[in-house]
This record gives sequence, structure tokens and C-alpha cells, in this order.
Amino acid sequence: MSDMEERNETAVSVFILLGFSSLGLKLKIFLFLILLLTYLITVTGNVVIIFIVCVDRRLHSPMYFFIANLSFLEIWFTSVTSPRLMLDFLSVSRTISFHGCMAQTFFYFALGITEFCLLVIMSFDRYVAICHPLQYTTIMNQRLCIQLVLGSWVGSFTVISLRMLLISKLRFCGPNVINHFFCDNSPLFQLSCTDTSGVKRVDSILISTLVLTSLCLTMLSYMSIFFSILQMPTATGRQKAFGTCGSHLTSLAIGYGSCIVLYVRPSGSASSDVNKGVALLNNVLYPFLNPFIYSLRNKTVKLALRETFSRSTVMLFPNLRHASG
Repeated sequence: MSDMEERNETAVSVFILLGFSSLGLKLKIFLFLILLLTYLITVTGNVVIIFIVCVDRRLHSPMYFFIANLSFLEIWFTSVTSPRLMLDFLSVSRTISFHGCMAQTFFYFALGITEFCLLVIMSFDRYVAICHPLQYTTIMNQRLCIQLVLGSWVGSFTVISLRMLLISKLRFCGPNVINHFFCDNSPLFQLSCTDTSGVKRVDSILISTLVLTSLCLTMLSYMSIFFSILQMPTATGRQKAFGTCGSHLTSLAIGYGSCIVLYVRPSGSASSDVNKGVALLNNVLYPFLNPFIYSLRNKTVKLALRETFSRSTVMLFPNLRHASG
């Protein structure tokens, strides 16, 4: 009898993602093309960063090691939701299997928390470089850098695995329509036919604590950097440092701001349409901006890219060098 009840409780094997199904066909096609272009630029930009950091010895430093790891993470983070969203713009059937939905929510949160950990590490790296330049190479040694990155990945995936154990206790027996473009936590909780109050409370405390703690640690480093910049003797140095920090803070505002609206605010304080709009910022715009903010605007990276491109061109087309000579 209990086996029959269990089967009845887990009757839902497929979810339907509503996404942006209410939009007109022309608008859907337009948004599909925009998302496709954004996704391709995001992935290409991050692959280029990883490649150039690996091949250019000038970029073999802690800062670029962390940036390459962030780029690797961004490729996977945006790939968790963007391809599925693009497919749903063109598809009549917007179904996702139960296990596919669970996998999507796991990787979305695991990669998201890993990214916040990496941002804390990157802000600490910049703090040491600017506030303690003489001790930088001693503090940020290769062993510590690898340990920090591994700790971020392993720690985040472990914590979210424990979170998934809580979510696995939920039962879904209908309805199966998720009013979102991916398997986010709130729409899933709303569809469960078991009492979700305890799981929702624990989930909210866990995600809020992780997001706000990483934000506080990151801002602590940037505040220390800010006061250190004010003490710089030259106006040019101050202007350059403020410009770099300003672009970083813009990126952080989008990333942390969207997560605070989605996961730290009181439950039910925003409509599903607002949530979908903010989630788009977090899933699409934020990964798109990061390659430009953290790397592609950097003079050293641009020089390395130019030289690598020139060498590649000469290797592929050796006659061009003779012709130009």
C-alpha cells in the first residue's frame, strides 16, 4: 500500500516551463536571435580569455588564474539555462523531465555559489596587490591560489548537494506547470504537494547567508582598496584604479543585486514576471558583461591577444609577411 502511495505522490515525471510563452511569434524570434548572439559572444569571449591566459606567460599570475577560472565557470553557468530558454522560444512543447529539472536547479545554484566564492577570492587578490604590494608574491603563492579555487568549487557543490537532499524529499503529484523559464526554487516549491514550509525556510536561510556573506567579504576588500587608492600620490594612478574598481563594482551590482531580489527578499514580494525579468539579468546579461569587465578591457590582455593573433596569422598565411615586407 505504501508503494502505491509513493508512486501516486511522484506521479509528475515531466514539467512544463511557461517561460515567455505569452509573447507574440515575431517577438519570440527576435528575442531568440538576441539571446543566441549574446550566448555565442559570452561563450566565445570566455573561451578566448581561458586560451590567452594559458598560452601567454605574461598572464601567468594569480589575478589571471582566477579570471580564467571565472571564465570557465561563466561558460557552464550560462549554459545551464540559456540553450534551454532559446529552444523554448522556438518550440511548441516546452517540457523538461523531472530529473532534468532537478539537474538544472542543482547546477544553477552550485555554479552560482561557486561564482560568488571566486568573486570573494578575486577581491581579496586585488586587496593584497594594492594594499600590500611588497608581500603580494609571498601571500598569493601558487599553492594558496589552487587551494582557494578548489575550495570554492568543492565547498559550493557540497553545500548545494546537501540542499538537494532537502529538495529530494518533496513530492510532485500535479499540477506540473512551472511559471518560469528554468527550474528555480520558488516555482518548484509552489508545485509540491507536500508541506514545503520547513524546506523553504532552510533554503531561504542557506541561500541568503551564502549570498550576503560573500557580498560583505567582497565589499570589505573593495572598501580597503578604496581607502588605499585615496592615499595614492598621483591623480593618474587614482583615476586608473577608480576606473578599474568602478567597472568591477558595476558587474557586482548586477550579479548581487539580481540575486538579492530573487532569493534574499521576503517570499512572494515580487510577481513572477518581475522574477523572470530579473533572472534574465542574472542568467544572460551578467555572464555576457564579465569577459569585457574583467579581461577584454585590460591592456595586458589586449596586447597578448594582438600578439597571439599576429603570430597565428603569420603561421596560417606565411606569404603575407613577405608581401608586406
